[in-house]
Amino acid sequence: MEAGAPIGASPPSAAIVTSGLTKRFRGGQVAVDALDLTVPRGSVFGFLGPNGSGKTTTIRMLLGLVAPTEGECSLLGLSRAEALPRVGALVEGPAFYPYLSGEANLRRFDAADPTAPAGTARQRIGQALDRVGLSAAAGKRYRNYSLGMRQRLAIAAALLGPRELLILDEPTNGLDPQGTREVRALVKEIAAAGTTVFVSSHLLAEVEQMCTHAAIMRTGQLVAQGTMASLSGGRATRVRIDTPDAAEAARVLTGLGLADVRVGDDVSATLEGHAPEKVNAALVGEGVAVRGFAVVRPSLEDVFVGLTGEGFDVDG
Repeated sequence: MEAGAPIGASPPSAAIVTSGLTKRFRGGQVAVDALDLTVPRGSVFGFLGPNGSGKTTTIRMLLGLVAPTEGECSLLGLSRAEALPRVGALVEGPAFYPYLSGEANLRRFDAADPTAPAGTARQRIGQALDRVGLSAAAGKRYRNYSLGMRQRLAIAAALLGPRELLILDEPTNGLDPQGTREVRALVKEIAAAGTTVFVSSHLLAEVEQMCTHAAIMRTGQLVAQGTMASLSGGRATRVRIDTPDAAEAARVLTGLGLADVRVGDDVSATLEGHAPEKVNAALVGEGVAVRGFAVVRPSLEDVFVGLTGEGFDVDG
């Protein structure tokens, strides 16, 4: 089957489906290795992995910018020719004319799209600028835009037509905290309006705050995918107790049946299904002086390290 053609029996609720998608470059380097990915419609899907893990190569295959060596992929359950007019994309950073205004740059983007009706160009450009919060800066030269404004203009270019799927490659890369917050809020707004958003990133914290689903890549291979809750659910929730009675607290936790009891600066253990309030009550009932009691749920970083034994940027 031609790459980009609909995959047989692909779920109608999926915006992206890949089956065995593989890319080998000359010299035998495998950039993406037999990727089986399912992105639900309506999700904000984080495509997560360190730099060089195959994220951008995967996106380029999805969009038909490079040909896969093996495997199949489908966007919106359609052939690529049918799907691409419904897909907006930002790949490897925005590129605009610095001496033109934001609006003028979008006019050139729109004119280059053979499927865009010229008669509605002004209206669509205005709507795209308004959607990303740049209406007031429409006449400002691009060279005077902040990094956050530049990323928002790039997203506006991807939204010049009605889009069912938006693919963003590292949309917060290089942004300061304010710009990062702007893009994060924009992605959530776009998703709330019904567009599926596929976001690649190497920043764990960004994916954790922005996404409903995620997939984790490592050296071209998929190591996990699912909802954010299911990914975190694979690792146990722990309890941490700040107490001067560490030995006694450890004894009580062990007696309750909590696992992996550890004594250090504090006392911690895996809850193993115990209600934290009952654990706290048992400690107090046994005369343990509890100065602090915290339930620690696994983060996406914990999940990644547990799956791969490695870490990467948490907050850039």
